[in-house]
Amino acid sequence: MTTAAATMASAGLAIFVKTPGHSPLKTRLARTIGQDAAEAFHRHAVAAVADVVVQAQAAMPGLVTYWAVAEADALDAPLWRDLPRVAQGEGDLGARMRHVCTVLRERHGRALLIGADAPQLQATDLVDACAALDTRDHALAPSEDGGFWLFATRTAVPEAAWSRTPWSQADTSERFLDALAPTPVAALRRLRDVDTIDDLAPLAEALDALSAPTPKQAALAHWLRKLSMVHPCIAGGT
Repeated sequence: MTTAAATMASAGLAIFVKTPGHSPLKTRLARTIGQDAAEAFHRHAVAAVADVVVQAQAAMPGLVTYWAVAEADALDAPLWRDLPRVAQGEGDLGARMRHVCTVLRERHGRALLIGADAPQLQATDLVDACAALDTRDHALAPSEDGGFWLFATRTAVPEAAWSRTPWSQADTSERFLDALAPTPVAALRRLRDVDTIDDLAPLAEALDALSAPTPKQAALAHWLRKLSMVHPCIAGGT
């Protein structure tokens, strides 16, 4: 892990989450594996991402992590009590990301935004994102579906990036980067996030390929193997 990131003074990292029982979760995934299984996946994925963040914090003592909670009435839900919370606010995804990014930059100077849909991430991904901000104003990690799973910044983000980017589209990442131009953006590792059942086999393979998965990543891999007994298409390389 890089020395530059490890000695960074301060950064705020927000994990964007929805709360079971308060909002619909993984709706496209639920259409095929059922709502209960989709909710179980969400819980496992959230735990796996948090596990990785704990590893990253060991290398970056200045990293402060928050749950960015979608529902204002769920900020004190038991599931989120292990970390500080910040409300996502109102509006579409862009408006909510803008709000959380602003809060984190006001508190810490640097902001990192991630979701819980790429639980195969590693601590080095977060360390690399912070290190990238030593030489670039922004850093972005694309996802295979055309979006992005991580965005980091040390400066103000143009309003157009939040308000004019079409979210959940095949060109979301490209359009977001266009709105940031001409400011240089560091390109980080591409991952596949989970939206549908077709994404579960690649996730299982990615988790099995980790040389040192965290305990919660291993638990998610085990859960996916059990789920593949009901949905064989998930088996992948497990």
